[in-house]
Amino acid sequence: MDNQSLGKFGEDAATKLVEEKGYTILERNYRALGTEIDIIAMDRGILVFIEVKTRTSRKYGNAYEAVNSFKMKNIINTSLSYIMKNNLESSQVRYDIIEVYVNENLVNHIENAFELN
Repeated sequence: MDNQSLGKFGEDAATKLVEEKGYTILERNYRALGTEIDIIAMDRGILVFIEVKTRTSRKYGNAYEAVNSFKMKNIINTSLSYIMKNNLESSQVRYDIIEVYVNENLVNHIENAFELN
């Protein structure tokens, strides 16, 4: 599986997980300001921006570790653009990471993985 197929597989698995949890998907692969947010969803009135990281295994570390401070800053800036564009300034916001490990058949949802400072 190439990286693009691996990424799509992970995003599909993550979308399925949050839908099963009752989230409403608003956007997938939202692009603005040169950054992409994998999933934007609503969870009981909370606007959730989700970064999905997919790996075949944990051989080289946990997937969430790939979301460094630079990536977080880009996601936050892009989320603020989405909020303004859609007049959602009054929404409560949360930033999650979903790790997908293909060989382990594991999807791990980390809620409140990082915050807007």
